[in-house]
Formats: sequence, structure tokens, C-alpha cells
Amino acid sequence: MNQDAASRQSPLPPRSDTPQPFLQVVGVHKRFTGVHALRGVSLSFERGQIYHLLGENGCGKSTLIKIISGAQPPDEGELVIEGVRHARLSALESLAAGIETVYQDLSLLPNMNVAENVALTAELATHAGRLARTFDRRLLARTAARALESVGLPGDAEFQATLIEHLPLATRQLVAIARAIASEAKFVIMDEPTTSLTQKEVDNLIAVLANLRAQGVTVLFVSHKLDECYAIGGEVIVLRDGQKMAQGPIAQFTKAQISELMTGRHLSNERYREGAVGEDVVLDVRGFTRAGQFSDVSFALHGGEILGITGLLDSGRNELARALAGVAAAQSGQVTLDGKAISLRTPSDAKHHRIGYVPEDRLNEGLFLDKPIRDNVITAMIASLKDRFGQIDRARAQALAEQTVKDLQIATPGVDKPVQSLSGGNQQRVLIGRWLAIDPRVLILHGPTVGVDVGSKDIIYRIMQRLSQRGIGIILISDDLPELLQNCDRILMMKKGRVASEYRADTLSEADLYHALLSEAA
Repeated sequence: MNQDAASRQSPLPPRSDTPQPFLQVVGVHKRFTGVHALRGVSLSFERGQIYHLLGENGCGKSTLIKIISGAQPPDEGELVIEGVRHARLSALESLAAGIETVYQDLSLLPNMNVAENVALTAELATHAGRLARTFDRRLLARTAARALESVGLPGDAEFQATLIEHLPLATRQLVAIARAIASEAKFVIMDEPTTSLTQKEVDNLIAVLANLRAQGVTVLFVSHKLDECYAIGGEVIVLRDGQKMAQGPIAQFTKAQISELMTGRHLSNERYREGAVGEDVVLDVRGFTRAGQFSDVSFALHGGEILGITGLLDSGRNELARALAGVAAAQSGQVTLDGKAISLRTPSDAKHHRIGYVPEDRLNEGLFLDKPIRDNVITAMIASLKDRFGQIDRARAQALAEQTVKDLQIATPGVDKPVQSLSGGNQQRVLIGRWLAIDPRVLILHGPTVGVDVGSKDIIYRIMQRLSQRGIGIILISDDLPELLQNCDRILMMKKGRVASEYRADTLSEADLYHALLSEAA
């Protein structure tokens, strides 16, 4: 440890009356330009306990995580790790103290293989931030095998040698969690770890967390999915506007109480769906097929209908969404829009036919993060905003963006601000606003509330209902069962690339839908 690091810490006097917490956050403040992100937050984390950090986007969760992991220093306050005071931590000091973070972006190296990524944290901590020129391959393989198998992934040599860039997102998520386990961390932060996981993988992760807890590891679990938090158990910490609103055993709080603590207002868990479905068929899909992904998919979407499509990760639902948007076209099948046959070979085809697509991964597939909100909103209709000289009419573009911000309740001081400055829920509404600008006939929403807090979910759900009342046909592709049941008219269940069953959402229970999802019979 360098002298500067040593000067920032001092031991606390020992306490004999109660066990010493692994980590204490004491009176922490953090300010950014115009924003007081954390306001005197104090927390205590015991060994072998699971904590759920909940709050709306912008409440201070990410800032708190970054301070604990050493990515940012606090302006005031301190961290106390195993009795040692720290005015601030570097990332390496945090790792050396046994704190491992599984960030939402995973922070994996795509050009390295699975085993090397699993060993990354231990290598950095051991070699003062530098990677060794050569690894002990035998030790690496043994360590990786144990960690991978503990999260339900294969530990064999072939899988360990697979490059991260060749893995699907859900598998990468599990590799990132395996990395934390391999480092024998004492305190693991998991930031939205189930975002890309199916229910089956979530159940496996819950078992992994139980094992970590039994081994005395403390887990800070950041999530917007309350059902998962209740299934895991432990304590809940609620932040709002940079302040701690509550902390205690999660079983002592109802969902309604937690939602109200997070948002400051009452949110209902009842069905949002109230509109009537039109008789006219807007989109008719027959025999849609893409080899190895989905086969002979047929369905009709009516005007004003919200049609849910769900299934496990290998069901073909994600691939179907991309095919309907022209991103990865189907190889055979027919599509008619308002009774006329259309081709969906490219995204431009879909846009031309007024089919909007909000992708599951808004950060990598949907938004231009460093560009202003205005530019992101007008992207789908630039051609119609050009004047006779081929230049974009800036006044019209500005007016359109400002109206979108108003209509979709996007919280921002101005449309010239970069999209990356917004919370996840506001970013998602910018993306929805882009496609509303083309006056869509059909809107495909692929996981529209992934990584979005309960307050923003409520706003997005109400936007969906308003759009359906305008006669827009909406396809909602999701594995969030309450989301489907609260918003849809019908739900299609996909299995092994085919539509296996169809349900009326208003007569279906979550337990029945969950059972159908996991059933092997197609």
C-alpha cells in the first residue's frame, strides 16, 4: 500500500459488544454540477447478509456503488472497512479489500476468453493493477471451472476458451458473476444482475446468492424487480433524492410501501389495460421462419391491441422481434400491413411501413449517447425535416423534440443535453419518442422497462395505453410476467422457435403463466 493510501485511513478502536460490520458508510455526501447526488448517507453492512439497494433512477444508487468500489471519491464522509477508516478508496484498494462489483455493463474484455475474464480481478489485485504477461494456465482452469459451475455454466476447457464477444448477453452476465466468485470477494455488489437472465437462470442465481451468504460473503443487490428481491430475502435499503428513506428486513415491507418510499407517491399493481381492441387487423404474420431461430410463426395484431410475446431465452422471441423490425430478416413467410403485402428485409423497410422498434439494448442498439436529445428524437424522420436546400429545419426539429419531451414526461433541462445525462427511464422514453415521431402504425417494444425503476415503469405503461387508444398496434416482447399481465390483451408463449400457446391476459394468473413458461411441453 502506498503512503498516500495509508494516510487516508486509520483503525477504529475495537468493539467487544457487537460483531464488527464488514463495511460502514458514514455521512457520505457527493455533489456534481447542480446535483446533490448523495446527502449524508450512512449505512452498515454485516458479514454474510444480503442487502437490496432500491430507488428510482437518479436517486443516488450508482453514485453510492462507485464510491464503495473506488471509482469516485466522496466529497464528505468516510468508509469504514473491517474497522479501518478510509476518506476515499481507489479501485485497486477496493479490490484488495475484497470488494468486487458486477456492473450493469459487465466490464468484461470481449477479446479475452472466458477463463481469462474470470481470473481478471484476482490478477489485478495481486499484481497492483497490472496483468501478468503469462497466466498459470492450470491454476486458471481449476479456478475458472469452480466459479463457472457455481453459476450454472460449463467449466470444461472448450467453454473456458470461448471469447467473450462470441457469447450471448445473458451468458456474459453469468460470467461476470463467476468472476466475483473466483476472486473470493468478501463484499459483492451486483448492479442489475438479472437484466438479461431468464427465470430459470434467475432461480439459479438465487441459489448462488444463498451459497455466498452461507460462506459469510456480503452481497449488495441492486434491482428494480421486487419479486426477485423478496425471493432472495435479506434487508432492503431505499434511497430517494440522495437520502436513505428506509432500511430493514424486506419481509417487513409490502411492495406498495417500497414503491411509495422510492417514488414519494402511491403506485397501483392493478392492470393498466383498459382500452378496447379494434376489429381491423393491422399486422398479419404468416409462416415467419428464420433457420435455427424461429419457425412457422403466425399471428394477427389488431388496431389498438397490445400483444405480448414471451418465452425463455432460447424460445426465439428475441430473434422474432429483430426480424419484425428488419434487423435480422426472416428467410420465409408473409407479412401484410393493413391488408397489403410488405417486405421487411431491412430496418429501412420497417420504418418506411411505419413500424417502430425499441430494442432491448437501448445503450448499444438504440441511442446515440453522446448526441443531444433533439438529435436522437429526429433520427427516424430526418428526411421529412429537410428544407428545399437539403438542410435540416432546425426550428422544426427543436419544436418536435420539445413536444416529445413534454408528451413523454422526459425529465431534462433542455433538448440540447446529451442522452447519456439522463436516467435509464428517461433514455427509454427518448427512444420511444423517436418512433412516435413517424406516426407509427405498429410499435414493437422489446423489453421496454429493462433497467428502469418503478416510477418510470408506471409512466411507460401509461404511455403504452395512450398509444393503443390511438389505434396503434403494439407488440410487447418481455419476460417480465407482471408487465405482460398488467398491460396486454393477449399473450403468445414461444418455445423452441414456435408459438406454443396463446392466452387472454385478463383471465390469467402470474402463477399459471410462470408454470406455462417453464413447462417443457410445447
